[in-house]
Amino acid sequence: MPGRAVAAWLALAAAGVLGAAIGWSGEVDEADAAPWTRAPSMSQRRSYIAAAQVGERIFTAGGMVGETGRPLATFTRFDARANEWTTLEPLPVATRAAAAAAIGDTVYVIGGTTPAGNTAAVYAYDGDWRRRTPLPEPRFNHSAVALAGKVYVLGGFLQGEERDDVFVYDPAADRWSRSTPLPRPNHAFDAVAFRGEIWVLGGRRGEKIQREVWILDPKTGAWRAGPAMPEPMELLGAATVGDEIHAVWESTYQIYHADTGKWSRGPRPLVTRHALQTFSVNGVLYTLGGCTTALRDSPVVERRRLRR
Repeated sequence: MPGRAVAAWLALAAAGVLGAAIGWSGEVDEADAAPWTRAPSMSQRRSYIAAAQVGERIFTAGGMVGETGRPLATFTRFDARANEWTTLEPLPVATRAAAAAAIGDTVYVIGGTTPAGNTAAVYAYDGDWRRRTPLPEPRFNHSAVALAGKVYVLGGFLQGEERDDVFVYDPAADRWSRSTPLPRPNHAFDAVAFRGEIWVLGGRRGEKIQREVWILDPKTGAWRAGPAMPEPMELLGAATVGDEIHAVWESTYQIYHADTGKWSRGPRPLVTRHALQTFSVNGVLYTLGGCTTALRDSPVVERRRLRR
């Protein structure tokens, strides 16, 4: 075997061993099987948006644009079945880096940063905007997850440091309570409801981008370590699809398979972005907005039809 071929083979073998060690499944990338395509773009380029899903509709609230990070009050709805966007009544206050979640037909937009500074405000939308009881403390770069009729708000950033708080909102009582804090302070992560639990993926702590995954059992309030991602991610968008978790950040796309307990690689997005949002609707994965690696806010929406 020629020397160059031997070197290439050894490199591939080493990569395979390393992949197994860090949790890669070893499966062939899925780029050829189901690549990304473009969906209708948002009406305005935006990153750091808050977004939530109600059935086949995705609601996007606020965000920022431009080198100054100007907060936006834009509020829009994407109808995946009709494949079209509708502009709705704006947020009461322009807000960037908020979080959103939906209970029933109501979308909750929580925290973020406004022109006046960081906020604890909570707004509920079900055709009109209403103020609800604010968070116990302001937050931005946090995550919100709806599970079992409650909204969980996790981590985030405030006063120059990451936070470990977990707040739980009861919409029926319009009241906040506290749950068990994150095992470590974190921000710029994403969180999803998966198999009746909450999974926290990646993030940033200090100067380090995280690979770690933490899982909260809401029934016991106990955290445990989950299967670490092979590659670190921050400002990512994540969504669940059946027994899989799909996480997208810039050129990195990682898929967790519950049946094997392993991660695999997905196809590289067409436009690499961070601070984006990710959702699945009827077997199709969507990524919305974000900031490109050239640091330009983007209106781009991409979709990928997943194998069933």
